[in-house]
Parts: sequence; C-alpha cells; structure tokens
Amino acid sequence: MQIYNSMTRQKEALTPLEKDHFKIYVCGPTVYDYFHLGNARPFVVYDTLRRYLLWLGNKVTYVQNFTDIDDKVILRAHADGISSRELADRMIEEYFRDADALNIMRASVHPRATESIDDIIGLVQTLVDKGHAYVAPDGVYFSIDTFPDYGKLSGHNLDDLIAGASERVSETEGKRNPLDFVLWKFKKEGEPFWPSPWGDGRPGWHIECSAMSLKNLGKTVDIHAGGVDLTFPHHENEIAQSEAATGKPFVRYWVHNGFVNVNYEKMSKSIGNFFTVRDLTERYPSHILRFFILQAHYRMPINFSDDLLDAAMTGWQRITSSVAHLAFVAEASKDLPAGSTEEEDLRNAVTTARYKWKEAMDDDLNTADAIAVLFDLVRAANTASASGRVSAITLLDARDTLIELFGVLGLDPAAGEDEEIPADIMALADERTRAKEARDYARADALRDQIQAMGYKIEDTPQGVRVLPLE
Repeated sequence: MQIYNSMTRQKEALTPLEKDHFKIYVCGPTVYDYFHLGNARPFVVYDTLRRYLLWLGNKVTYVQNFTDIDDKVILRAHADGISSRELADRMIEEYFRDADALNIMRASVHPRATESIDDIIGLVQTLVDKGHAYVAPDGVYFSIDTFPDYGKLSGHNLDDLIAGASERVSETEGKRNPLDFVLWKFKKEGEPFWPSPWGDGRPGWHIECSAMSLKNLGKTVDIHAGGVDLTFPHHENEIAQSEAATGKPFVRYWVHNGFVNVNYEKMSKSIGNFFTVRDLTERYPSHILRFFILQAHYRMPINFSDDLLDAAMTGWQRITSSVAHLAFVAEASKDLPAGSTEEEDLRNAVTTARYKWKEAMDDDLNTADAIAVLFDLVRAANTASASGRVSAITLLDARDTLIELFGVLGLDPAAGEDEEIPADIMALADERTRAKEARDYARADALRDQIQAMGYKIEDTPQGVRVLPLE
C-alpha cells in the first residue's frame, strides 16, 4: 500500500515499524458540542484506513483522544451552569452515539486529557530539564529556538510567521519568541486546575496529544492523522515537543484529510456554516453520510450540498437493490446449471472488481475509485441476473463480493434484508398476482398502490414478484 506522507509530500510504501502491527494516533474531538460533518470526515476516513489494514491481515492499535479540558469546554460549561467534567462526560456520550451511528469502530484506547495529567506534567518536566521549556509569568512555554527542525512538517517560512505573530503578542506575556507555545497554563479565576511543580494550572492543547500518544503508543508511531487544518500549529508543535523530549522520530507517516466545504468555504463552527451529524441524520440515514464522505478521495475537499447527499442516497439505493436482487434471483436459479457465456462474464467481472478495488485502496486509500469499481460490478451483476442464465453460486459470489468489499468501507449493502414482510402485505401481493393473471389490470394497479401506501413496493422480475420496503 502507498500512502501520502505530509512530511515528505509524496506517496510512500506504507510499512509498520513492528511487523504486521500498525500503531495509529488520530486527533479526536474537543468535547464541548456535537460534531459536524467536517469533524466526521477524519473519523470516517481513518476508521476506513484502520478497517483496510485489518482486512489486509495486520494488527492495528488505534488511539483517538478526547480533549476534555480546553477554553471552549470551559466557556460552554460556564454558559450551561455545569462543571467542565459534567459537560465533557455528556458530550463524550453524545460523540459515541453519533460515531456508532456512522459505524465508526471504537478505538483501542480513548484517552482523555484530564485523565493524563500526570503524564503531561512528566513530559513538561522533561522538556524543562532538557532546556527546551521555560517558565513565564502566565505559564510554561516551549522554546522553538531549541528545536532547529521547527517548521519541517508545514514548510512555513518562520520569519514570516514570527513577524505575523509579533503583531499579536504582548511583551508582558514573557514569551522569548512569538512562536513559542504554551505547555502549561497557570490557573485563572473560575477555571479547573491541577497542581504542578511550576504552579497550579492546566495543560496546553498541544502537549496533551503528545503525552497521550507517548503513553499509549510509545516514542514513535506509524501513522498520526487528522484534518489538514491541524498541520500547523498543532501537529508542528507535537513534533517539536515530542522529539525534543525523546530524541526519537515522533511519527513515520503524517496523514491529513481535506475539508468539507459549504459554498466552497471550510465548514466550521467559528464561521457558523456547519451542519451537525445529529441534525443531518434527521434527513439522511447515517450510512448515507458515511457513503457520501467516502465517495471523495480523502485528501480532496468535499463541497456539501443537499443535492450531493440526495445523489449519494440514489447511488446507495442502486447498490442495495442489486445486492437484494442477486439473492432473490439466486434462490430462483438454484437448479440452473453453470456454464453460460453470461456466467463467465460475471465471474470475470468479480475477479476484475476484486483486483481493481484493492488496487484503488492500495493507492493512497482511494475510496472514490474503489467505490466506482463496485458500481461497475453492480452493473455487471444486474446484467447477468437479468439474463436468467447464471447459476446461483456465481450470483451469490458477486453478492458476497459486494458485501465483503463494502464492509471494509464500513458499509453494509445487505442491511435490512432480513426484515420480514408482514403477512397482510404478502397476501395483497398474491392477490395482485392473481389479478394480473386474470387480466384485471385496474385491480392489480389498485393493489399495487395500496401496498405502496402501506410502506412497501412491488417489483416484477423474470424470476417472480419481489416485495420490498420503501427506502
């Protein structure tokens, strides 16, 4: 597999440091509100990467943190009249509700910043002892001048950054360099705090992720992932403090996903142009949101619109309908012998789909092309099943392939198939069949409409009548 490494700005062969075992750290949510579709994108993308690596036969240790102490958490808790801990507990529970609906696997470990205070203090102490951090009037800061490689991930011109930061930073903060960043913030009135060797306070954002990664995955991780907006300063600062503390490479592959845009602007709570997953699922099933996200390459921006989500819904219905139809036709074809030209065509289509699907996934997790390959297989399977000349075993092989490969993407095209059609609906369908046989088409149409009004639809196929729930 090849993956695009943001550090080297090129695709590289993806190999773990430890044979057949990938260690992955993904930046998780700041838990002060429901997450929106832009937040959901990295959760879905890196869950899919994890699933694919597992499908390839690897072990994956997957860490995704919760930032449960932060300015936004404190301000929201104050506004709601509750403690930061109460807010975080509630929003973590809500996160799991939405993430579970998107079929995002639980991480191997979900560390919380507030449960990692001792590790954070220990890391800050190491940086102070090694001369990489200093105490200022309002907290403890990392000195970027002590880390010559600062800026190697983002590629920013440091002189330009310093000039820009100088215009925003007061000299009274005691920072030696405008780009120095806080590791430990001294307490302010009304804020949660913990004791430390330098004074009561709370951790800075960047140090939290380094401490949680080091504790749960060791000094060097295989993959560190998140949105492209985290490249600078968050991930840049993580590199500086982690490598300064350990003397080891912090991350082997940096992976970043693109934005979800609304009218070509980044979806963001600060701008106010966001749609929470919770709100969107009132109009679209959660699996449609996941399918929508994976229809684009993870590094490319996605432009959000109802039209595009409606198109995703229509595309997904084509897939689920084909999977259900293959099972139906296979049941009717169970005594059909193998050997037709149409059968050979479908077998070849399945083999080609498996090869091209893996080729796409191996090429920098190109789920867009992988899904396009599966649409090609759907088309081939529909053509073959309509011929009435393909054996059940080959039809089911095509169906199982679609279920398996969509399953690696965290999607289930066979979901809901086990739903039993109510007896009264089946009785109406049988009555409609008899009406058609008697050429009473007006009665047959009326029964069809009655069935539809009750939430089901009729499909007439060469293999017989199918009754399906309305989407």
